[in-house]
Amino acid sequence: MRSLPPTIALALASGVTTHCQCWLLTRRDGVALGFTDHDRALRIGMQVFEAASGIEASAVESETGLAAANGEITGALSSARVTAEDIEAGRYDGAQLRRWLVDWSAPALDCLIDVVTIGEIRRKDGAFIAETRNALHALDLEKGRLYSSACSAELGDADCGVDLNDPAWRIAANVVTTDGRHRISAPPFATPTAGLFARGRLMVLTGANAGLSRPIRVHEGETITLWEGLPADLLPGDSVVAIAGCDKRFATCRDRFANALNFRGFPLIPSPEFAFVYAQPGEGRHLGRPLVQL
Repeated sequence: MRSLPPTIALALASGVTTHCQCWLLTRRDGVALGFTDHDRALRIGMQVFEAASGIEASAVESETGLAAANGEITGALSSARVTAEDIEAGRYDGAQLRRWLVDWSAPALDCLIDVVTIGEIRRKDGAFIAETRNALHALDLEKGRLYSSACSAELGDADCGVDLNDPAWRIAANVVTTDGRHRISAPPFATPTAGLFARGRLMVLTGANAGLSRPIRVHEGETITLWEGLPADLLPGDSVVAIAGCDKRFATCRDRFANALNFRGFPLIPSPEFAFVYAQPGEGRHLGRPLVQL
């Protein structure tokens, strides 16, 4: 059972509505934004909670057990602090949202209701709708390793061991031509290894998109195409860095990165359709040989 602070308990027992909700949204870059459903702004400590911000929360059912509880918050994009550009740039992805019950006659952050993280964010009719996930959501995430022919590591992580700071796997360049959002061309991208940056990442160092990165879909010659467009127009002369990608196949790990010893897949596993193949007289195709040449 939740124990309420005396101020909140007395206010609720009095029969007079003197409480409201306050939200503190903390982005991963450290920016903190306060909102309240009270009819005037509240200052609590050093934080201002903006009134009439348009923020609304859906009802979230609380229950015992380890089930993850999800909810939603909605808000208008008219606030100068919550912009469509920041949402599109991913600056609110994974942000932490704390919600308090506050007695506005004596405001204090002493009755924390819940702590959630921001999941999927959708935009609709000039407003945003953000999914909220509680801490138990982490229990639904995949853990451990799966038996798969593809590598389970991410290129450059501790399991992989490839050093992505090596100049062989990253190239800095200034944009020469671009469509502004998805396609970028620069002569340094024409590497001897075809498709080196496919499935990698593009980091933007200067310009309106400085500090952002996007996954790369296709790398052909001098041109890189992104999976997801940048929120602002990229301009010729902007500085970018392209980082190599990996298709997680054993042959790529062995031949391109010389990293076969760290491969985290199981390349000798037969393909799924192999399980449905039956022996036929005189076939003898494999004769005990491995299905994959290491």
